[in-house]
Amino acid sequence: QVQLVESGGASVQPGESLRLSCRASGFTLGHYSVAWFRQTPGKEREAVACIKGNGDGIRYADESQGRFTISRENAENTVYLQMTGLKPVDTAVYSCATDWLVLPDGINCPMKYYEYDLWGQGTQVTVAS
Repeated sequence: QVQLVESGGASVQPGESLRLSCRASGFTLGHYSVAWFRQTPGKEREAVACIKGNGDGIRYADESQGRFTISRENAENTVYLQMTGLKPVDTAVYSCATDWLVLPDGINCPMKYYEYDLWGQGTQVTVAS
């Protein structure tokens, strides 16, 4: 079955860290760019970071720069999002996505949700004291 599954979300206090995982099954994730998005009720889905297929090309949203790190272990078919210095504003459902229906070259790294066609179900991150 072709799918993405996120894990690692939790309830933490401000200043703490989390590492989210996005594991693919049914295909080779290393052939594709992968992006992390987050969404809160009533707001449009917001890009967090994107990583190209070979891991060399990385993009971050301005709000994520300096605190979040995206990486991948293609041998594990997994992309990670390391989050440090978490703030209440980071509270959201975090989802990973890939452009599975396009050519599997992984050379583009769009930061718009409509550029992606395969999504995980999301994992909840809550930051509160």
